[in-house]
Amino acid sequence: MCKIFVRADPALYDTTTRSLRLHGVVTSIRLENLFWRVLGEIGQRDGMNVNQLITKLYDEIIEARGEVPNFTSFLRVCCLRYLSLQTLGAIPGDVSVPIWSLDANAVLAGERAAFEPPVPAT
Repeated sequence: MCKIFVRADPALYDTTTRSLRLHGVVTSIRLENLFWRVLGEIGQRDGMNVNQLITKLYDEIIEARGEVPNFTSFLRVCCLRYLSLQTLGAIPGDVSVPIWSLDANAVLAGERAAFEPPVPAT
């Protein structure tokens, strides 16, 4: 089992630091290359580059939560959820389907249902 993970191309888990501006403030984000690749795919679906996607995610999480103690971790979880939601079928694997076109409430409901513990039979 571990060979599948251990023999991965090391370039996937090498890190890359990118600098970008979030509302005029220069910041640096360091992520593993595989996460940058997934962020690129997510952004591409909605016609954005990675910096535009990150800015949009930042704006929306700040609006929803007020703050994000660890934005880099948030980005990693976004990538994992994106891939997980594709596996569940809640987000189409067809990357020509924009994320903005999906019914967010239905996607979230499908995710909740997939991870709820089963109800014991009576």
